Amino acid sequence: MKRSALALLICLASMATATAETLVTSLSTYRVAINSNYTGASLILFGSIERDARTAPRAGPYDLVVTVRGPRRTALVREKEPLGPLWITRGQRRFVDQPVYLAVVSSRAIDDIAAAPMRERLKLGLEAEFASPLPGPNLMGEDFVEAFIRLRRQQGLFQEDPEGVVFLTQNLFRAKIDLPAIAPTGLYEVETILLSDGVPLSRQSTNFEVEKTGFEQATVVLARDHGFIYGLIAAASALVLGWLATVVFRRE
Repeated sequence: MKRSALALLICLASMATATAETLVTSLSTYRVAINSNYTGASLILFGSIERDARTAPRAGPYDLVVTVRGPRRTALVREKEPLGPLWITRGQRRFVDQPVYLAVVSSRAIDDIAAAPMRERLKLGLEAEFASPLPGPNLMGEDFVEAFIRLRRQQGLFQEDPEGVVFLTQNLFRAKIDLPAIAPTGLYEVETILLSDGVPLSRQSTNFEVEKTGFEQATVVLARDHGFIYGLIAAASALVLGWLATVVFRRE
């Protein structure tokens, strides 16, 4: 307990004494519109490391980690096994209030940027994001965390790119953020952390929003705010389409 408290004090002291560096970031867009032709999107985060006269020379180079966290939802991961012709649930784990989308892009491999305790404390990387005990009832152990990350990776919703941050000059950088077509609508938080020799120096946060537009958004608003009218329109559309089908495919 004393060691943990001492490590936390050292971390806080490091961030307090490193006020000479300041991060300035900007996104290529703060609004991603989903329409009928939407197949995903790519955003660019531009940034600079501002230094003043008090900035002390750093022994090592700068490192940057950009973490993008999407809307939070609750997910349930089940483990199933065959029992004859049936599949039964062997165990399950509920992931409460976790980001549906999670991307970590960095200037180099996360393991090379900071030690494990610092990665867990700052939540640097996919594994560190889920290293702490998760809220909600958990019936099984770490195998479910690995399965959860693996499934989200396969969907393109969890990403990790150790070469995603590129330094254009010594103090200017850019990072690419890829959104798959199935990324949910909502607010996305973008957190940028500057480190040197495994010590955090500065942190900057911004956000962008993914939202539906055009006919898709009008349909969502109609269904949400005027459910009765939406139901009548849906029923009428089904009747009209059914009648057209009988006309087109009518046999002589």
